[in-house]
Amino acid sequence: MKAIILAGGSGSRLWPLSRDMYPKQLLSLTDNFSLLQQTYKRMSLLCNSKDILTITNIKHRSDIKLQLNSIDKNNVVLGEPFGKNTAPAIAVALKYFVREENFDDVVLIVPSDHLIKNDNAFLDTVKKGEQLAKQGYIVTFGIKPDYPETGYGYIKVQNQLNQGFKVEKFVEKPDFKTAQDYLQEGNYYWNSGIFLGKISVFIKEFEKYAPEIYLNSQKADFSSKNEIEYSIYEKMPSISIDYAVMEKSDKIALVELMSDWNDLGSWQALYNVKKKDDNNNVIEGKVVVDNVKNSLIYSQKEIVAVSDLKDIILVETQDAIMACPMDKSQNVKKLYEKLKQEQSDTTKLHKTVFRPWGYYTCLNQGKGYLTKTICVLPKHKLSLQSHNYRSEHWVVLEGRAVVILQDKEYIKEAGESIDIPLGAKHSLQNPYDEELKIIEVQKGDYISEDDITRYSDCYGRV
Repeated sequence: MKAIILAGGSGSRLWPLSRDMYPKQLLSLTDNFSLLQQTYKRMSLLCNSKDILTITNIKHRSDIKLQLNSIDKNNVVLGEPFGKNTAPAIAVALKYFVREENFDDVVLIVPSDHLIKNDNAFLDTVKKGEQLAKQGYIVTFGIKPDYPETGYGYIKVQNQLNQGFKVEKFVEKPDFKTAQDYLQEGNYYWNSGIFLGKISVFIKEFEKYAPEIYLNSQKADFSSKNEIEYSIYEKMPSISIDYAVMEKSDKIALVELMSDWNDLGSWQALYNVKKKDDNNNVIEGKVVVDNVKNSLIYSQKEIVAVSDLKDIILVETQDAIMACPMDKSQNVKKLYEKLKQEQSDTTKLHKTVFRPWGYYTCLNQGKGYLTKTICVLPKHKLSLQSHNYRSEHWVVLEGRAVVILQDKEYIKEAGESIDIPLGAKHSLQNPYDEELKIIEVQKGDYISEDDITRYSDCYGRV
């Protein structure tokens, strides 16, 4: 079996914890491993490293490689030049596997940001679905609803098959009354977004129902690097696999997912899986409460004091505070979209971003400039890199810095500075026993974390 992990989501409903440049699949929300890492470990129970392909937006690729390297150095990550929804991503991932001419191999397609704790029950369900997949079906895994959820799409089944059901239709996220009707009818399932089928069957259905995606995906060439050419990807429509193929195909079967499952698509969903206190609250961080019930209160930096409230969500990060009623947490996406329209930096990155070598904190940003503090831990160093659109100016605050600039080495003490010209190869290093802290001032027409070309990196991000 082969596996495709879709890791391009934005997780906007979990703002302000989830950001555009560090979405929810990279967050450790329930244990010490991120949702992405948990998903990869689960796929490793089914497949060898070479048969697991993670596909993501190229701006997330280095963070995803970093996380996966910590559990499997042989992981394979495919980079999209930009997001185009799930159908183009799946089509090019299938083309990647077709290079080996394994047309009749079965492939499991999973989102990277879902929470599944019972791996054994999940694997048993996949094995049931594999029997239908080998018969030529594309198998989707449905969750039997136990309440009228309006945040999920539904799948209606009809005739029973061996190990599952024939799918009659996919339906959109319903209103509450319609969701109640679905629950009573008993032949509707929540759509998990997990699919299983032969590579050959997927490709034939793309060719039949999404020819534009099929034809362009066949042009992808991965002989030199695991990236998708911009000229190929821009010609594809932005569309989900459900709309492009699943809702049109007559080869769709459903197997009921017997494990636990949660897509963590909202703060309420996260609240539901977290451990509660005696007042049914989830409290994390510097939080003081009095007479608070049935709520989630999260603080990342400041003290948050809450009194005489119930059924609320309150989240504080270094640069944003979000509050809403518990049962309206799906609407956080609307706040996120409004902030994005206003070009708020709070949708992009956290103020403090942790890296394997230390961390940096953004201090100020304006048109054509960004200022941050950088802390490099003892015996650590940044990758050898260059930037196409910005120059940098470094001032050492604490410790000593070893700077590699265009193959020359410079040692800078506290109070000293150095300029990094646009396009110059450089690295900031701390081979000493004390932390190194610097101020970095970036200047350029384009200021973004994806403006990095790496040449060597001890953390495997090249």
